[in-house]
Amino acid sequence: MSVVDSVSAAPTLDCKVCKRSYPTKKFANLKVVTKSSEDAFPSSLRMKRSVVKTSLNNDELDEGATIKEKCVKCGHEEMQYHTLQLRSADEGATVFYTCTNCGYRFRTNN
Repeated sequence: MSVVDSVSAAPTLDCKVCKRSYPTKKFANLKVVTKSSEDAFPSSLRMKRSVVKTSLNNDELDEGATIKEKCVKCGHEEMQYHTLQLRSADEGATVFYTCTNCGYRFRTNN
């Protein structure tokens, strides 16, 4: 379907903005291509994905929750931890631990 098909079989197209008339034949082979951005039609899955946090900045690394967990490197009894969803949504989160004493880091997958 072309632009002309959507109008009538009139010999001219009248522009309401510039008040000019154009011959219909001028638009006979006109192709219209439209593009939409990804967020133009948000799906429920995409909206859920945007809520899940998948990265941490340096400030957030310093502000983790504290837990009683023994550091395997220095033996300190306290560590900070953060959780991130790095794998698919149907799998558990990845937990990142940082020793508050020596800075040793490791991670586990829940």
